[in-house]
Amino acid sequence: MAKILCIDDDRDVIEFLTLTLKAAGHTIETAPDGASGFQKALAFLPDLIVLDVMMANTTEGVGTAFDLRGNASTAKTPILMLTSINQEFGNAFKLQSDAKNLPVDDFVEKPIASKTLLEKVNRLLGK
Repeated sequence: MAKILCIDDDRDVIEFLTLTLKAAGHTIETAPDGASGFQKALAFLPDLIVLDVMMANTTEGVGTAFDLRGNASTAKTPILMLTSINQEFGNAFKLQSDAKNLPVDDFVEKPIASKTLLEKVNRLLGK
């Protein structure tokens, strides 16, 4: 199956992602923040990255997405962005993929059901 890197500062989310994705046969690596996630992506070379928007600050995930897109080794790696930003700020944001402003391939609002996660992962992996 696929190698997937999950970058999120919430241990419960990481545990959920790890259990769900391993049960589907994927190899999982995790990182608790954008900086270590970026370094792990360069070493692990994942087939997919699941990336939280808000970690140490509200835009850490966005900055990490730009870093990943700016590196030749990870520039084309699909990114699924996890977000609770609308829960945090009252549905004020309509997130859209955009190479210039938000270079990710898809979004999912937290909390996410296992079935929805796997559907999005499979789509991004081309399955």
